[in-house]
Amino acid sequence: MDAIITSFRRSRHTQTDNHMILVVDGVDSKDKANGLVGKKVVFKTESGKELTGKVAAAHGNKGAIRAIFDTGMPGQSLGKKVSLE
Repeated sequence: MDAIITSFRRSRHTQTDNHMILVVDGVDSKDKANGLVGKKVVFKTESGKELTGKVAAAHGNKGAIRAIFDTGMPGQSLGKKVSLE
C-alpha cells in the first residue's frame, strides 16, 4: 500500500521534523485511517537509505494519518511516496 507525504506535523510556531502527515490511496474516512494505526512506514531516499517509522494516529476526518519516523525527515521528502507494510 502506498501513501504520499503531504506535510510535517506543525503548529503555528514550531515544526516537528520526525512527524509526518500522510495521505493513503483509497482511505477517505477517519474509521479507515484508524485501521492503519501500528503499521510500518518505509521511505526510500534517492541514495538508497531506508527511513522507517510507524503510523501513530488518524489526522483529521478525511482519512489522513500521522506517522512518527525514527529520525528527522528531509524537506525533499514532501510529495514523495512511502510504502505501508
